[in-house]
Amino acid sequence: MQILIESPRGPEASADIAQWRAVAERRLRFVMRRLRGELLQAQVRLEDVNGPRGGIDQRCQIHLTTDGLGTVVVHATRRHATQALDAALKRAAHALVRLWQKQRRPARQPLRAVTTAASL
Repeated sequence: MQILIESPRGPEASADIAQWRAVAERRLRFVMRRLRGELLQAQVRLEDVNGPRGGIDQRCQIHLTTDGLGTVVVHATRRHATQALDAALKRAAHALVRLWQKQRRPARQPLRAVTTAASL
């Protein structure tokens, strides 16, 4: 699985970015460990929605490309970056499991006409 982590910030926060990237990669690998055979690429993007003004403005978007299940894109907005990451990972894992279960479940068979001995 290829992991791409993006966080558009200035060069002054390079130590924080490196630490956040390490945390994001570790959390992503942990959450997606059961479905790692299905995942081809994971892209994690963190952005500060309204800049330095504060508030609930850390948005984490996760774009997952799978082998046979299609593409899943989820996002979450929280006060802190790690909370946004955890919420987005929870949504992504839930969406992938639903798609995986949907693919495994056989289509329903149409009802067959029941013939009785009286109609023969």
